[in-house]
Amino acid sequence: MKWLALHIDTNPAGLEPVQTMLSGLGIDGLVIEDEEDFRRFLEQNQQYWDYVDEELDRSMTGKCRITFYAEESGAGFAQVAAVRIALAELKKKHEEYAPLLMTIDGIEDADWENNWKAFYKPMEIGERLIVIPEWEEAETHGRAALRLNPGLAFGTGGHATTRLCLTALEKYVRPGMKMLDLGCGSGILSIAALLLGADSAMACDVDDKAVDIAYENAALNHVGKDRYTVLAGDILGNSGFQKELGGGYDIAAANIVADVIIALAPNVQYLVKKGGIFLCSGIIDERAEEVRGVLEASGLTILEANASEGWYSFVCRLAE
Repeated sequence: MKWLALHIDTNPAGLEPVQTMLSGLGIDGLVIEDEEDFRRFLEQNQQYWDYVDEELDRSMTGKCRITFYAEESGAGFAQVAAVRIALAELKKKHEEYAPLLMTIDGIEDADWENNWKAFYKPMEIGERLIVIPEWEEAETHGRAALRLNPGLAFGTGGHATTRLCLTALEKYVRPGMKMLDLGCGSGILSIAALLLGADSAMACDVDDKAVDIAYENAALNHVGKDRYTVLAGDILGNSGFQKELGGGYDIAAANIVADVIIALAPNVQYLVKKGGIFLCSGIIDERAEEVRGVLEASGLTILEANASEGWYSFVCRLAE
């Protein structure tokens, strides 16, 4: 098995927030390189050295780096894409943690997308959907075909959290529904809802790039802007943006991370109509009960709790 070494460069203030972000995505095997720790080690162990190599000293100057590893596989590339999205959100909210730059050893940026594409193949999901990359051909066998070119946005269908969401949408989407996709990434969930019979969908993401990607994927599936709207904004940090999204949705989905879902839960009542469905995923198993408690405290009844590969999703109904 081949592995990719990924590095995130930050500053001392950003080390802990980046670690927390990665932990929320289920990434805990981290290597931390910090100039302050290096200097502290030297000071506390002066009796063991009398010379510090100049090149080593120079290499540690100003360094605050977190390294983690991902498989060079479909699941690994999906995980890296999730980190990119989360890192972009963190960077937007906390410029003081700069540079917040992620680099990958063993693969050039120019090769990233092509290497990633090699692992992305048509996937049958649930009983009614098949996700087909734009550059592939596949027999649909009567399934609704969702064609996708996700670029580097999270949401390919290959990650367990996305599959959990798509399977739930297949079960709960009904003709004529109005759907909201929070943290849309590639647009996979909202476009799938439309293909499954929803009448209209609104999608949003904190990453501006997601807007173009989601619209491009909608066009691949012959979904026009008369039925589909994508906006960039932060629903938690901007009350005006929440008003722009509106309310009264029959079903809303949030495939994000536990911390965002917890913060979002009290707002569901303003987004989803009474008796409507709220679907959330991206929750690592260690935090599933914590998220469940917050959802229930926010007036939501848990209809289903589903798990796959260490990730949880909840299907909830807002009280009538």
